[in-house]
Amino acid sequence: MMLGTSRIDMHDTILNALPHPVVRVSSNGRIVDGNAAAEAFFQASVPVLARHSLKDLVPFGSPLLALVDQVRERLAPVNEYKVDLGTPRNGHERIVDIYVAPMPEQAGDVVVMLQERTIADKMDRQLTHRGAARSVTALAAMLAHEIKNPLSGIRGAAQLLETSVDDQDRTLTRLICDEADRIVKLVDRMEVFSDERPVEREPVNIHVVLEHVKKLSQSGFGRHIRFIEEYDPSLPPVYGNRDQLIQVMLNLVKNAAEAIGERATDGEILLTTAFRPGVRLTVPGVSSRVALPLEVCVRDNGPGVPDDLLPHLFDAFVTTKSSGSGLGLALVAKIVGDHGGIVECDSQPRRTTFRILLPMARVSQVDTNGRKAL
Repeated sequence: MMLGTSRIDMHDTILNALPHPVVRVSSNGRIVDGNAAAEAFFQASVPVLARHSLKDLVPFGSPLLALVDQVRERLAPVNEYKVDLGTPRNGHERIVDIYVAPMPEQAGDVVVMLQERTIADKMDRQLTHRGAARSVTALAAMLAHEIKNPLSGIRGAAQLLETSVDDQDRTLTRLICDEADRIVKLVDRMEVFSDERPVEREPVNIHVVLEHVKKLSQSGFGRHIRFIEEYDPSLPPVYGNRDQLIQVMLNLVKNAAEAIGERATDGEILLTTAFRPGVRLTVPGVSSRVALPLEVCVRDNGPGVPDDLLPHLFDAFVTTKSSGSGLGLALVAKIVGDHGGIVECDSQPRRTTFRILLPMARVSQVDTNGRKAL
């Protein structure tokens, strides 16, 4: 008996350790059992869930109900991807992947496992952003070699011509020099992407970074905007490079200010930090999976990002600005990726949020002065 009880306890322990909601549904459609993740997803304890049928917990006519019936008929597992199980009870949109399998030892009973798409999409977006950064890296190296040298020759020739032409033609030579200088500046900005040296990191207080960025913004491009701060004061240090994190946050805040526009009278930028149970991801150069529990958000009340642009927002040369180069967010993606983090954007009119998830500094990590991280 004790052995059987121990096995049951072990099964419960394993199920509760899973991050995905798992429920067992009886032949009459009622919930029989579930794990801790299912309780969190449906916002009810297992005893409360057991008083309901599955159809009571999902939207009317949900594909999940048809999948359960299909599994009972075929006695074979089925999958379905990107199904919305959102209800007023658990939130208005809950996109999940569904896995349903029969339980042979209990005729008619099935097991349902859900995987929320938020985690999977974050991983997909992280790989996409890193791929975009790598493509810019190769392009930057090529441009630096193939364009800057000929440009210097063109500019030198224009300067020589300038000394021997009349005032009317001198305007044209001046234009050649100015345009050559503009292209060189663009290439210089892109050369940042070809820097593959390891990032020098140490424990960084992200609130100090945000305060510095806010002061810079309020003294320049963001003087007409109201800044709101919602910080978690107990947030541990970020394991990162202070200068690069300032560059990331400054780019995001500047983009938010430009999206709001100079003529706006009610422009607001919300800066938030929070500790979240982050997803664990495999980071290049690190043998173990890295947790990303530190969340930093920049939210603005501008018009939002067009839907067709949103999937490509972190690609190089993608921009909504008439005079923009489209490299700012690509650089953000590269820096955050180099830190082993994730950056994503959720956009609606008057509510655009850029969210960054970063690793925290561990006690064993030492700063450049030999002090232990707090």
